[in-house]
Amino acid sequence: MKKAFITGVANTRCGKLPEESALSLHATVAREAAADAGIDLKDVDGLLCAYSFTEPHPMLAHVVAEYLGIQPAFAACVSAGGATGALHVMTAKALVESGMCRNVLCLTGDNRLTGMAPGAAVAALADFGHSEFEVPYGITIPAAYGLVAQRYMHDTGLTLEHMAHIAVTTRNHARRHPDAQMRKPLSVEDVMASRPIAEPLRLFDCALISDGAAGIMVSAGSTGGKPAIRILGAGQKGTHEHLMAAPRDLQSFGCKHSAADAFREAGMTVKNIDVAEIYDSFTITLAIELESIGFFEKGTVGPAAAEGALDLGGALPCNTHGGLLSFGHSGAAGGAFHVVEGVRQLRGEAGERQVKDAATCYVHGDGGTLSAHVSLILERAA
Repeated sequence: MKKAFITGVANTRCGKLPEESALSLHATVAREAAADAGIDLKDVDGLLCAYSFTEPHPMLAHVVAEYLGIQPAFAACVSAGGATGALHVMTAKALVESGMCRNVLCLTGDNRLTGMAPGAAVAALADFGHSEFEVPYGITIPAAYGLVAQRYMHDTGLTLEHMAHIAVTTRNHARRHPDAQMRKPLSVEDVMASRPIAEPLRLFDCALISDGAAGIMVSAGSTGGKPAIRILGAGQKGTHEHLMAAPRDLQSFGCKHSAADAFREAGMTVKNIDVAEIYDSFTITLAIELESIGFFEKGTVGPAAAEGALDLGGALPCNTHGGLLSFGHSGAAGGAFHVVEGVRQLRGEAGERQVKDAATCYVHGDGGTLSAHVSLILERAA
C-alpha cells in the first residue's frame, strides 16, 4: 500500500480582501500549493473542495476544476463544517493509499467578510440549529457554545480569566504571523472587558469572520518540492449534529475517540507530540478539546494556559499561527489553516513562531457544536 504525504501547502492573507472572489481565492492557493509541492496543476488527479457561502454551487469542486482549467480523474465536495480541512487530508490519504490518485489537491476558501452583507455570515450560521427544536427558539452557534461553556465551567472550575489567557496566547502567536488578520496586542484585561456575545463568551472568546483560503497537496511520496510530511494517523468521530442531541453531560465529545484512533494508527500517544494545531472556534472549544484528547487532565487546562503551557516555550505549543481566534476564520479554510501551520512547523518554516526541533504535530478539526471531529498525526520525514 502506498503511503500518503503532504507535499505542498499554501494560504492567503486573512481579513478583508475585497479584490477577491471565492473562486479567485481557490485559484491562488491551488497554484501556490502545487508550486510548493513541485508539480504542475495538470498532474493533479484528485480534487477535493468544500463549501462557500458566497459561491454556493452544489458542485463546487467541478466549478473550481473548470476555473483552474484542469480535469482530475476524481473530484468531489467533502464537507464537515470546521472539521473539513482535516477531513480533506484524511480523505486524500485514503485516495492515495488505495491507489486511486497520486496527487490530491485539497482546497478551501471563502470571502464571507467582504462578499456578504454585514452580519449575513453570522445569520447564516443560525440555520445550523435544528429546524424544529432549536431555530424557532433563537439558537445560534455562539449561543450553543455559550451553553456548553456554562456547563463545562460549572463542572471543571474553568473560569473566564482562564479562557482569556487562551485568547491572549493565540493572539501572541498571530502577532508573529505576517498573514494573520489580528496582530494588535491583546491583554487578559482586554478580553475580560470585551462585550458579551453569548454569555459567558465575550467578543475575544469568539472566532473571527474573514476572507481567505488554504490549499493542501497530498501525494504518494515526495514530488521533488519541499520536504514531504508523513500522515501517520487519522481518525474521525461524531456523536451528534445538533446540541439538543449532544451527550447529556456536554463533556463526552467525539474528539476523544477520533484522537484515540489517530494515535493508535500512528503508534503514538500525546506524549510524543511536539506541537498541536487544534480547532478553536471559541476559547471554550480549545479548552474542552485539549482536555478530552488527553493533553491535559480534566480541570487543569485553564491554570496551565495561564502559566504559559500553550506558548512557544510551553509544554504544548498550540495554534502557533493564531488559530481561528486571531489568524482568521473563512469557513472551511479555517480548519485547513491549522493543517498548513502544522506542515510549516514540521518543515521548520515558521520563522519567529517556530517551535524548536518540532518533529511531530497533532492537528484537530471540529465541525458544528463539537459535533464532527477529525484528528491527524503528522511527522517530519527523516
